[in-house]
Amino acid sequence: MILGIDLGTTNSAVAVWRDGRASLIPNSLGHVLTPSAVSVDEHGQIIVGLAARERQTTHPGFTATAFKRYMGTRRTVRLGNKEFLPEELSAMVLRSLKADAEAFLGHAVDQAVITVPAYFNDKQRKATRRAGELAGLKVERLLNEPTAAALAYGIHEVGKEARFLVFDLGGGTFDVSVLDLFEGVIEVRSSTGDNHLGGEDFNEVLIDDMYKAYAKQWKLKEHPHAGLLYERMRVEAERVRRALSDNDAATMKVIWNDQMHEHRVEASQFEKLCEPLLQRLRVPVMQALKDGNIHSSQLNSIVLVGGATRMPVVRRAVTKMFGRFPESRLNPDEAVALGAAVQAGLNARDAALNEVVLTDVCPYTLGIAISEPLPGGGMRSGIFAPIIDRNTLLPASRSRMFSTLQDGQAAINIHVFQGEARLVNDNVHLGDLSVPVPRKPAGQVQVECRFSYDVNGLLEVDVHVHDSGEKFQMMILDDKDSIDAGELKQRREALAKLKIHPRDQEVNRAALARGERCYEQSLGMQREMIGRWISQFESVIAGQNTKAIDHARDEFLKALDSIEGHTFL
Repeated sequence: MILGIDLGTTNSAVAVWRDGRASLIPNSLGHVLTPSAVSVDEHGQIIVGLAARERQTTHPGFTATAFKRYMGTRRTVRLGNKEFLPEELSAMVLRSLKADAEAFLGHAVDQAVITVPAYFNDKQRKATRRAGELAGLKVERLLNEPTAAALAYGIHEVGKEARFLVFDLGGGTFDVSVLDLFEGVIEVRSSTGDNHLGGEDFNEVLIDDMYKAYAKQWKLKEHPHAGLLYERMRVEAERVRRALSDNDAATMKVIWNDQMHEHRVEASQFEKLCEPLLQRLRVPVMQALKDGNIHSSQLNSIVLVGGATRMPVVRRAVTKMFGRFPESRLNPDEAVALGAAVQAGLNARDAALNEVVLTDVCPYTLGIAISEPLPGGGMRSGIFAPIIDRNTLLPASRSRMFSTLQDGQAAINIHVFQGEARLVNDNVHLGDLSVPVPRKPAGQVQVECRFSYDVNGLLEVDVHVHDSGEKFQMMILDDKDSIDAGELKQRREALAKLKIHPRDQEVNRAALARGERCYEQSLGMQREMIGRWISQFESVIAGQNTKAIDHARDEFLKALDSIEGHTFL
């Protein structure tokens, strides 16, 4: 059986295709969404999910969230005395989802379809694949998130003809795809996005607003982008942003220097603060329509995906863009995982999906660096020469002819890049290949460079030197950032040795972590009361009576709800 996994910035989810439909799998807490959070406790145990997220404000130096934004980089995150790459933290989330699936299904699973933002570049995609391998999963396919949402949406419409735009605004990334649905075929016409735009950025707007209001009182010389104060504001910003989805106003409450500080935010004020972000949403939408060569009036519907699309400010912005209301029958938090499960069913050749065909496109332009002559003489290097244009249907194979520039040139250096800028320095470098050529006068040696790109983002470069008949080949493997099989094995073993908090205690750990956070965010009599609740619950846990613990936990969580309302999940 193949799992479908939505590896998100804020939350992740896992689903499976069986009995002719896609179904979400609950985690050990009974939730279908697992926060993409990792923490290390005082005993060195790894905590993943809700309990880890609740520790964000109480143990900021031991907890990591939103690390998906740094996938494909060598940026490390320190948790206590250990450092982790973003892909290693993602592997821990994936491993938790894998364990949830195995507990739910009753058997081991080791294959998965994992979703990625459509605008993830080659390095980010390969890092995601490595995260899956580190978690003990064979990654059958990396699937673009809006394409996954289209599968979840379009699978019910097989046999009909429709054209729709998927507007996918998650916690950290924004993707837009235009798709056609006809005769059982779901075809992606265009895909674009912004890898640094999501719900986290809307939270930052609220954090900045409160910082400006209290900077003098708090005697801060600069904006706190990390540490305890920042994490407290971050949690409150998330709560208030969600509260503004249903209310005309909400209040951020932050304790600092043993004092409660309140900052009221009106919904209208929040919308004004978000205007620069709302403008940024328009650019990928316009680009996707242009690349797909269609007008917005030709769309049958606009489908909203991603938790951040729940915000009224975003829904109003989308309505203004298109002059009509967007489609809302899909749960925006669950659609991507469900679509990944549909793709898993397709990969497994499930009989119920025999009539469905999915096509996808290359989200970025792929090409090489060349030099060109200047009008007054001389040469200019570092010019980008596209070979596969963005939004080319996959799999794709394209070639271009190039020639030598100097007399007696002994080799041609092929530098492969990905991006849309004219200068290669503004694009993403993928790899290099040096090709020997016969020494002849400039321009007389012809070289054919062919790029072949598949649906999983695997790029193969073939170079044919016509004069010598020699052929050279390169697979883009991210030499700088990739790891060989031996290192992969070592890293998997190292992650496996990390002590993972027992799953049967996870629900109690999450409740206690929430209680500790509430305690730190309260003052006076309320803080004392929460402290007593925590002590009472801990004493019941120590008694090891399962029924008593379950009852005490329910009462404990109800008490916390009476103070701060329900949790985000």
